[in-house]
Amino acid sequence: MAFNVLGLTDETERVYAELVGLPRATAREVADTCGLSTPAVARLLAALVKDGLATRATGRPPRFTAVAPDVAVAGLIRRQEEQLDEARLLVHRLTDAHREASRISHPDMPVELLTDRADISAAVRRLTAEACREVRILDRPPYVDRPGSNLEGQLQQQRAGVAHRVVYARAAVAWPGRLHNDILPSVRAGEQARVRAELPLKLVICDSRNAVIPFSLAPGGLSAAYLVHSSPMLVALESLFEAEWERALPLCVTDQAPHTGTTEEPPDDAPDVETRHLLTLLASGLTDAAIARAQGWSERTTQRRIQRLMAELGAPTRFQAGLLAARRGWL
Repeated sequence: MAFNVLGLTDETERVYAELVGLPRATAREVADTCGLSTPAVARLLAALVKDGLATRATGRPPRFTAVAPDVAVAGLIRRQEEQLDEARLLVHRLTDAHREASRISHPDMPVELLTDRADISAAVRRLTAEACREVRILDRPPYVDRPGSNLEGQLQQQRAGVAHRVVYARAAVAWPGRLHNDILPSVRAGEQARVRAELPLKLVICDSRNAVIPFSLAPGGLSAAYLVHSSPMLVALESLFEAEWERALPLCVTDQAPHTGTTEEPPDDAPDVETRHLLTLLASGLTDAAIARAQGWSERTTQRRIQRLMAELGAPTRFQAGLLAARRGWL
């Protein structure tokens, strides 16, 4: 029968169908039309009232009326859908438990799925802290954690002899406050940094043993990530990093005293700190807009300072400004 999928028996559906055409009928009247015994129909009518498919009027004998099918059956369908949704949620929970159990049972599984931002952050911090030789990073916004939040941990690793090679997207260098508060301190401590206009994805590789990449490149894709263990996939990710590293431009750090090659005091024309920062960003290939964001300037102020720097160096182009700055020992 059609209503079996809603949890109704054939007899219940038959009684409800007869009751639809017999408003205010007694159990005996319904029994006479559907060929069932009166006690059996009375039980079925009570079940229909309980399920919201019929109403019962007081009196002797009690009389029953069917609730409009479009209302009553729609209610049954909604309840069934709610039960199906609960079943789906249970399936998802059991699937996650099965996946985790399989991962534990098979430690050689090359990829784990991390589905919580806190788990992703913890995994990256743990893997970088456990690195013994080298950490390689492709760095581009957006971020799970605030850029620079693990600066002290990285500096400790670098002091312990763990090499860090990082390729920054221009947008990462231009992230407000990032250059001064995170990148330059890391570079001064030994980080090798390079810059690319764009990067295909975010990537962290630790000791050629593990890597973390986002689950999706779409906005909001950082809510999940893949943890990749030693496997051909990890080898491919290492090759991707090395290819981006080869194409990237070295990040020139000029916020320290200019290099003169002697122990003498810097020359009188040594640039101030702001000018050194500007040279760093120009040498890294950042646009005026990106430099403005990194320095907290307006684009007009940025352009004015660049023009002033070029005039001071006597350079008609930015390329020549870089050459002349290097010749003076500013780069």
